[in-house]
Amino acid sequence: MKHFLEYREMHDKNGFVIWLAAVAVAVGCSGQPASPPEELSIADVPPSLMEVARKALPGVEFDRVYRKPSGTLEIRGKAKNGKIREVEVRPDGTVEEIE
Repeated sequence: MKHFLEYREMHDKNGFVIWLAAVAVAVGCSGQPASPPEELSIADVPPSLMEVARKALPGVEFDRVYRKPSGTLEIRGKAKNGKIREVEVRPDGTVEEIE
């Protein structure tokens, strides 16, 4: 009987942890879905930010740009070898990420 009670207690704890993890995943960190990036025209990118992108990825022909909810611009284009490249530039000109 003692072993059964120990097993049952452990099982109850594990079940609670699994339930708690499922709720956390379902709700997410903020409880709200993330808003999708807004597609802009490449002509809408300020020249200073395009210059940052060209320095970060020389030789890439940029053709798409997306504005994230944070204001960061994700500027995409193709390299001469056909590979799609992107650079994320903050409004202050700081490069956030290069892919």
